[in-house]
Amino acid sequence: PLPINGENPRISTCCSKIICDGCSVANGLRHFRENLQQTCPFCRHPMPKTDEQNNKNYMKRVEKNDPVAMTQIGFTLENEGDYDSAFGLWTKA
Repeated sequence: PLPINGENPRISTCCSKIICDGCSVANGLRHFRENLQQTCPFCRHPMPKTDEQNNKNYMKRVEKNDPVAMTQIGFTLENEGDYDSAFGLWTKA
């Protein structure tokens, strides 16, 4: 489910699906209560525990020409000051 007001969305790095913050919290609570491993609510891939794992998942999605992942990596590159690479990814997305 998408957020109603467009605020606080969460993007799953494994499949680039957008989920609202409330649904993400509800999924996390279910995993906690049932003592399950945290997984993506869409593809059931284990949730990454570090930023390095997040970036690795995003790069796998970029290699598959996923426009959501390309946009997110573009924002990261822009924040790091690499405007040319960011613009290239946004154009490709």
